[in-house]
Amino acid sequence: MASLKETASQIRRDIVRMVHGVQSGHPGGSLGCADFLTALYFKVMKHDPSFNMDGNNEDLFFLSNGHISPVFYSCLARSGYFPVSELGSFRKLNTRLQGHPTTHEHLPGVRIASGSLGQGLSVGLGAAIAKKMNKDEKLVFTLHGDGELQEGQIWEAVMFAAHHKVDNLIATIDWNGQQIDGPTDKVISLGNIKEKFEAFGWITLDMQGNDMDNVVEVLEKAKSLTGQGKPIAIMMRTLMGKGIDFMENDHGWHGIAPNDEQLANALAQVPETLGDY
Repeated sequence: MASLKETASQIRRDIVRMVHGVQSGHPGGSLGCADFLTALYFKVMKHDPSFNMDGNNEDLFFLSNGHISPVFYSCLARSGYFPVSELGSFRKLNTRLQGHPTTHEHLPGVRIASGSLGQGLSVGLGAAIAKKMNKDEKLVFTLHGDGELQEGQIWEAVMFAAHHKVDNLIATIDWNGQQIDGPTDKVISLGNIKEKFEAFGWITLDMQGNDMDNVVEVLEKAKSLTGQGKPIAIMMRTLMGKGIDFMENDHGWHGIAPNDEQLANALAQVPETLGDY
C-alpha cells in the first residue's frame, strides 16, 4: 500500500494533468490542500466508497471551496468512489467531473454543489445536527478557503454552531493568504482568524497543512476533542501551489492552467507513485 506522502504525490500529478488537459481549472489551492485531503480520505475518515447519499454511520466531508475540485475528484477516484480513468474527463461537456462539484451528475462522493462560496459550513451544520438527531456518532468535516471567510454566511454559521453546541463538526480553514485577486490582506484583511473563531466559542487547533505527519496528528487530535460541547476549527497553514516550485505562494496560479512546458516541469517535481490515469 502506498504511503500517504506517496499518495499525495500522485494526487498532485493528477491535479496538474487534469487542469492542463482542458486548459481550465484551479491548480493552486488544489495543490496546497493535497496533503490534507489525502490524510482525510486515506487515513482519518471512516467512509464508504460504495456511497449512499444519506451517509448514515459514516464520516462525511463537505468541500465548501468548490473551485479546488481537482484535488477532491482525485482523492475520490483514488480511494475507490469512481474509476481513476474518469479523471481524464475533467471539465468536459456532458461529463460528471464539472469544474465545480454538482449533484446533478450524481458523481459518487459528492453530496452538495459547491460552486458558490460560503455555503459549506451551513450544510455541514445541517448534516452534523442530523447525525445527532439520529444518534449517529460519526463526524462531519468541512473545508474552506481563507478568502471564502469574506462571505457573511460563514459567520452566521459560526455563531449558530457555537450556540447550538454542534460538537461533532470539524471545520478546516485553508489559511494560505491568497485568493484570486491577490493576497487576502490586500483584498479584505481577515485579521487573526484563529482569535475570531475562539471569540465565537469554537475550539481551535493549528496545523501545518503541508506536513503530512502534522496533518494526521492534528486531525486525530480534533477527533479526540469532539463531544465536548463546542465545534472545532483547524487553522491550516498551506502554500498555494505546494509541490510545484513555480506555482508556490503565487495567487496567479489560483485559476490558470500550465502550458505544455510548465506541465512537464511540474510532473518532473512530483513522482508518479500509483500510476497516471
